[in-house]
Amino acid sequence: MHILWILIIGLIAGILARFLYPAPYNPSGFIMTIVLGIAGAFVATWLGQTIGWYTPYQGAGLIGATVGAVIVLFFWHLLVGRNYYDRGPGPGPGDRRWL
Repeated sequence: MHILWILIIGLIAGILARFLYPAPYNPSGFIMTIVLGIAGAFVATWLGQTIGWYTPYQGAGLIGATVGAVIVLFFWHLLVGRNYYDRGPGPGPGDRRWL
């Protein structure tokens, strides 16, 4: 039952983060939204425990997971968004390709 709650909170946090930080290169799909929310919960828990907001056995809630997911999306766009997707359509018809 605990894993089901993790998936539900991850889905809700991922949806909220994608709503708060819209961009054309957001990871899409049902599974990636859940992974985004769960990764956001891990980031928020780690940051909260480092700062001292949470005890070592306490995790982030829905709001913390959403904020963490927005942070994950920010770094996603720094690493992947500009470099991978904005390269252009690829080689043109006159470009020479080497085998």
